[in-house]
Amino acid sequence: MQGIMDFLVNGASRRIDIAQLVIAGWTGRDRASVEKHIAELEAIGVKRPRVVPIFYRVAAGLLTTAREIDVVGEHSSGEVEFVLVSAPDGLYVGVGSDHTDRKVEAYGITVSKQMCPKPMGRELWSFAELDAHWDRLLLRSHITRGGKRRIYQEGEASHMLAPRELLSRFSGSAFLAPGTAMFCGTLAVRGEIGGGERFEIELHDPVSGRSLRHEYAVRELAIAD
Repeated sequence: MQGIMDFLVNGASRRIDIAQLVIAGWTGRDRASVEKHIAELEAIGVKRPRVVPIFYRVAAGLLTTAREIDVVGEHSSGEVEFVLVSAPDGLYVGVGSDHTDRKVEAYGITVSKQMCPKPMGRELWSFAELDAHWDRLLLRSHITRGGKRRIYQEGEASHMLAPRELLSRFSGSAFLAPGTAMFCGTLAVRGEIGGGERFEIELHDPVSGRSLRHEYAVRELAIAD
């Protein structure tokens, strides 16, 4: 399913057709960090991946800039990621959350990726403006659970494969087809993996002093059976 998304680029509204949504997993540069995240998920019953990194295709219609999402039950949670968005005139960068059903993930990661909306912020930056200092970018997330807000994830983008390397692993070249959005991997959490009623995500550029931010509320739908 193809969707037309309304973004903001340099303060101006920009419509981009998203025809393909890809979730890249296990994208850490450091093998020890990858193993740590694998161990986190193994602790909640998620099987180890066959290869790393791995690329999951999900419905493009799951991508959303809404500030509230609906999920089934209480077993889902988010994780901050940088998102590559390819438009006809070039590559852009945003911040998103690979919100995933953790209960479903325990028996099928591919299926779990399809279970929840994939929130991201409306504002995009040009990748060309970030390329030279990419490793200095900082990812951060906060979770609000039971009314209490706390830091959930924090670390530099250098913990994950750089965009050119990741795209090379995906397609054999540093090219992402126009109309494709790719979530590019996440950081280990502080404490236990778990959801909450609100999730905040941020991609900060210390060179320019600017940040991409997004936050969304999670509405849990009752399970009828």
